[in-house]
Formats: sequence, C-alpha cells, structure tokens
Amino acid sequence: MKVLIIKLNATGDVVRTTPLLRRLQGEITWVTARNNLVLLKRLAENLRSFSWEDRDAVRDSDYDLVINLEDDAEVAAFAKEVRHRQVFGAYLNGHDRVTYTDDSRAWFDLSLISVHGKIRADQLKYQNRRTYQEMIFEGLGLQFTGESYLLPEPKPTELAGDVAVAPVAGAVWPMKNWAYYDQLQAKLEAKGLRVNVLPRRESLLEHLSDVRNHRCLVGGDSLPMHLALGGGTRCVSLFTCTSPWEIYDYGLQKKLVSPLLGKFFYRRDFDPLATTAIGVEEVFAAVMKQLNGSA
Repeated sequence: MKVLIIKLNATGDVVRTTPLLRRLQGEITWVTARNNLVLLKRLAENLRSFSWEDRDAVRDSDYDLVINLEDDAEVAAFAKEVRHRQVFGAYLNGHDRVTYTDDSRAWFDLSLISVHGKIRADQLKYQNRRTYQEMIFEGLGLQFTGESYLLPEPKPTELAGDVAVAPVAGAVWPMKNWAYYDQLQAKLEAKGLRVNVLPRRESLLEHLSDVRNHRCLVGGDSLPMHLALGGGTRCVSLFTCTSPWEIYDYGLQKKLVSPLLGKFFYRRDFDPLATTAIGVEEVFAAVMKQLNGSA
C-alpha cells in the first residue's frame, strides 16, 4: 500500500490525526503546513513528509489511497491531480466543486463543505458524540481502540513546574479565551504551587517540552491540550464554543463544559459572556484533583 495523507492545519488537528500512523500499513506520505513538518519528521520509519509548498515532490508515486482531510478547493484539486486509485475525504467533483466521499460523511457532514449547509452542519456537530478519531477510523474501515498520538522527542527547555497555563487560543476563536486565568493562577500559587504561563516558542518541539515539564495543563481546546494528551500530561480543558465530545481524553483529561455551550457553539465572533460562564472555583477544584492523580 502507498497512502497519501493531506492534513495541513491546524497544528492540533494534525497532531490528533497521527494515530492513523499506528494502523495504516505500507508507505505513507504526508503533506502538511511547513510549520508542522517538525512534528512529523522521523516520526515513523514508513513515513515521509513534505510541506504544502513542496507538494509537487509527492507526484513521484501512484497512491492506493489519498486521505484528504482539508476542505478547500486548492487542496481538493491537488488531491484529484495526484495519481491514485481511491480517495477518502474531500475532492473536486465533475463541476469543480468541493465535495467528499460517502465513506467520509461522518466527519465532513459536520464541516464547512457539508451537503447539509453550515447551519445544519453545526447542529449535527453539536449533537455528535463520537470522537474525531472514531469518525475518521470508521470511515477508513478501521476501529479506533484508543491508539495514542505520535509525537517527536521534544527539545529540552528549562520551564517547569506544577501547572502550565495556556491562556491564548488564537484569533479564529476569541471566545475560547477564558477570562479568569489570572485569578486561577493566583489561587494556585497561594497553595504553594509553581504556575507558569506558556510562552511563545520558536520551535514546536520547545513548546512540547514546556507542556511535558508540568504535572497539569490548563487551557482551552487548542494545541497545548493536544500536546498534553499526546505526551501523558494531565490536563483541565475548558470548552466554551467548540465540541468537547470530539476529543478523546486518553484517561488524562478533565473536560469543563460551559453551561452556555449551546448558545455560543461554533461561533467565531466574541461575546464576553462566553468567556465567563465557567467559574474560577470549578476550574481550581478540577486542577487540584488532577494534581492529586484523578481525572
């Protein structure tokens, strides 16, 4: 078998796709965003990886299967052009419109290219109770049995402590930015705990090390959460506007779900009410429980 995986962004979504590498057989090629290459290089003996900018290099093979997990037209066109026997995921149809294969409906019915339209897709996403891995594995004829993420060796850093805080979720999802991280840090430090806010790093491998150097991570549905889940670090994860059910917890995660999740689900605007719906005491109690060794 020769398999081509196309998964570019976001980095957390690339990480949560790596369990496929534990089950797919044969030679695997992965096209991703340039900044994610460091997470895939030398990850498995049967894997080679290329940036999107260098994608023409993968045209050297005929692929038994192309797995395209992106939903935009340019990537779908590339998936169509590569010599292949079968596609799973998004592709261009005869009218040059992006659509997706029947076996990938479980995931793409919930996406921006859903045949049901965005409003219905978001409703289906809110109703869904299967993890990302379950949906992708099932579509590929596999059964997800808790296969863990694959991550490279981190680049050592000196930042270490009891609790790592990841307060910034990025511009796409402003309502992921919980309002009370400062108050939480003060309460934890009052207990004598060493708390560090994760800094921006030049390398994702340093970022990975920062997460692993702590006993517990607190943050939203973002990359540090996936690095914790892949690196064996307990975490408390706040879900204010995205699906908690798509995340497989690996026995490491305590999910705190906003009581207003339905109101703000999959909205990309900003309402401060979404960032204050989960209280400080609830998060503090969850962190202390994780530090005591129970998810």
